[in-house]
Amino acid sequence: MPSVSPQTIDAPDARTVRILWRDAHESRYSSRFLRLSCPCAACVNEWTGERTIRPEEVPDDVRPVSWHLVGNYALSLGFSDGHDTGIYSFELLRNLCPCPACHPSSR
Repeated sequence: MPSVSPQTIDAPDARTVRILWRDAHESRYSSRFLRLSCPCAACVNEWTGERTIRPEEVPDDVRPVSWHLVGNYALSLGFSDGHDTGIYSFELLRNLCPCPACHPSSR
């Protein structure tokens, strides 16, 4: 299993969050993709697992305005649309990595 511990986390621009993992893998996420992937109870039904967030309600230009580490296991993101309750585990973030190496079938 790949390392799920980040070495650095930054936002090279308003539309991108970049994580360099300790195993030297780099993940680049669009800000909107992360907002739409929010795992919080307001975005996902806790009982059914059904995603309740509606993509048409998330602005195309949404961006992270704040972030902080949650212990040694997650990242909390606050977004420009006011949403700030998502806690993204490092394991979730690594699994969400959209790069071709992580998701070869989506090339």
